[in-house]
Amino acid sequence: MKKKTILANMLFSILALTQYASAVENMPSLAVQQGEKVLVIAHRGASALRPEHTLASYQKAIDDGADFIEPDLVSTKDGMLVARHENEIGGTSNISTLPQFAQRQTTKVIDGKSIQGWFTEDFTAKELQQVKARERIPKLRPENTKYNDQYNIPTLKQIIELAENHYKKTGKVVGLYIETKHPTFFKNQHLAMEDTLLKTLAQNNYSKNIAPIYLQSFETTNIQYMKQKLNQYGLKHVQIIQLYDDPKMIPGDLLDQGAKTTYADLATVQGLTQVAKYADGVGPSKIYIIDKDTQQSTSFVQNAHALGLKVHPYTFRPENNFLPPQDVCSQIPSERCERGSVQEIKRYLNTGIDGFFTDDPKLGRDAMTQP
Repeated sequence: MKKKTILANMLFSILALTQYASAVENMPSLAVQQGEKVLVIAHRGASALRPEHTLASYQKAIDDGADFIEPDLVSTKDGMLVARHENEIGGTSNISTLPQFAQRQTTKVIDGKSIQGWFTEDFTAKELQQVKARERIPKLRPENTKYNDQYNIPTLKQIIELAENHYKKTGKVVGLYIETKHPTFFKNQHLAMEDTLLKTLAQNNYSKNIAPIYLQSFETTNIQYMKQKLNQYGLKHVQIIQLYDDPKMIPGDLLDQGAKTTYADLATVQGLTQVAKYADGVGPSKIYIIDKDTQQSTSFVQNAHALGLKVHPYTFRPENNFLPPQDVCSQIPSERCERGSVQEIKRYLNTGIDGFFTDDPKLGRDAMTQP
């Protein structure tokens, strides 16, 4: 009798596991399950239409229907958080043309790479007020160059105020999706950003009590630290996102520690299980979701959802240069292909993602509303 009971329990366990695997395979996105909408995240603002990380780019994104605007943050010499994709700003500003800063050009090793240029941590916030933003990829976005040298490099505080002012005028809440860039590097320069970021969010009523906030990083330890500090700063609307770079790469903090864990390791079921202990979601490169060679969906979204993680892939861009071959409008790399961009986004929506980063929020909105 005892043997029969054990056998029955084993069979029941096998059946349960089979049913679980089938459920995971056919699981709809959490957004669908919970009745949530898929989020349109303005990658560096509406960066396909204005120079990235400028107030004009963020405002354009808000006007075009973005649910969130995404500032990348770096630190100045005096600890001010400003919006740039990298701490090297020679390629996104006019700083190389300013004679007063000519001697500031230098070479540094950032996350294991030697880079020459001008770095935000060598300038005070006041000095950076003399610098104007420029289009990062002028050959692919020539129309954006007409906005060169018009806009300042904004601070985090100014970005929060921009979103808050829009809320006061229209009643529309726009979220903030904030990334800390090279946090281990800045920590080693005695310019750690995490507490400054949390303190800034807590000091503003809009970012503390009204707007939804995501904090993201390609590193791991700094977002774990911020996760632990949220209650201390009274931040109740903040969620944590683990970003995923090239599968072969090692996160900057782990590289600094001499660890060998790659993003590919973090993308396995075991890796995602560890990430789910501190993050609310993941921000993978598109290749984790649809294989770039076969164009077939992977199990990444289903695996993440099974662990309760949201999935927000990056980055959807409307120029032919960035589109898969089946979506391009022509062989001209800089030509905008709106139809192709919408088609690409729709394929990813069909995988069950919960949001996505796009350089053109209007096209992202179109992808979700067009039949």
